[in-house]
Amino acid sequence: MTQNPTIGRRDALQATLAAAAIVAAPRMAFAQEAQGPRLVVYLSRSGNTRVIAGALARRFGTDVFELRPRDPWPADYDEMVARASRWRESDEAPPLAESPGDLDRYRTIFLGFPVWGTDLPAVTRSFLRGHDLTGKTVVPFVTYGSSGEGSSLRTARALAPDARFVEPFVLRCDQERSTLESLNAWLDVVGDTL
Repeated sequence: MTQNPTIGRRDALQATLAAAAIVAAPRMAFAQEAQGPRLVVYLSRSGNTRVIAGALARRFGTDVFELRPRDPWPADYDEMVARASRWRESDEAPPLAESPGDLDRYRTIFLGFPVWGTDLPAVTRSFLRGHDLTGKTVVPFVTYGSSGEGSSLRTARALAPDARFVEPFVLRCDQERSTLESLNAWLDVVGDTL
């Protein structure tokens, strides 16, 4: 009897992306019309959005830029959620660690981000506030844990009102939260015996 190997989170995400690419292929025809270099700009803390960014970069031969805040992320998930909430509530635009520089040479920008607290992450807001995307095609790819896309795309469009947004790729990726919840539930059971 043959056993199936366990499928990891990355394998499952890549399989989902491959299936979505096949279904979305007719919608992606715009990419063949785009002239000039393309850029993938993304924010990823847990790695989910990074996997999608890499797949897009390979498929379309794009340049890639990862958005990161100047001050590194807290390692603790709950501290990260608290920081993201403070940024969202204050509408703060934290400084970026680096800038992708002049975007004039790019016609198409693939913009990837996770949804935090039902909205666009503050780091992505910083990017959009700091760069003029007038006349560019913006291709959003969005990951979320529990809230769906929320108001994130509406916020992105408001920050880049003169860009042309195409239909987004939106994918649920709640592994980090569910993993920690499962771990904590287990620790509640066995914690006293340790």
